[in-house]
This record gives sequence, C-alpha cells and structure tokens, in this order.
Amino acid sequence: MSKYLFEANYVGDGIKGLMREGGTKRRDAVVEALKSVDGSLESFYYAFGETDVVGVFDIPDQANAVALSLMINSTGAVNLHLKPLMSAEDLDAAARKTPSYRAPGQ
Repeated sequence: MSKYLFEANYVGDGIKGLMREGGTKRRDAVVEALKSVDGSLESFYYAFGETDVVGVFDIPDQANAVALSLMINSTGAVNLHLKPLMSAEDLDAAARKTPSYRAPGQ
C-alpha cells in the first residue's frame, strides 16, 4: 500500500452539498470511494483558510490513486490534490542510489 496526503477544496455546488449533508457524511463518502479502489482512510480533518480538507489515505498503487483523483475532480464540486508520502526507510533507500545528472550549462 502507498500513502498519500490529500488536500481538497469544495467548489460551487460542493460547498452547498457539504452544508446540506454535513462533515461526517462527506467523510463517509470518502471512505466508500476509497473502498472502491481497495484503499482505506488513515486520517481526515476539516480546516479553514487555503484548504478545506486534509488527510492521509492508503491505496494499493498509483493507478488507483490517479483514477480516484480524476473521478473526484471530474465532478467539479471538489478540487483534490494528492501528494505521495514516503517513509524514512524509503528516503534512506533513495539516498543510497547514485543517479547521473548534468546540470544546465555544465
């Protein structure tokens, strides 16, 4: 399973739907959407300011994460952004690799 940080903003009718349904029903809708791609919700928080909702979910692979993001964003009611998360061990493994690269102009 891969972990993703998600940030979402309600847009237009999405705001009206949130106000009508309430926060727990929208969270439940996220749980059901994640189940449809064999994922699970780790955390879910409402916020205010630049971002309306933040949280973390587990999902089997990138294809399922992108499919879910595309489906949610296609509604026009929510603007969802995903960020893949790495463990400290993932970063250790990356730091041991030695890719080659030439900087611009060098």
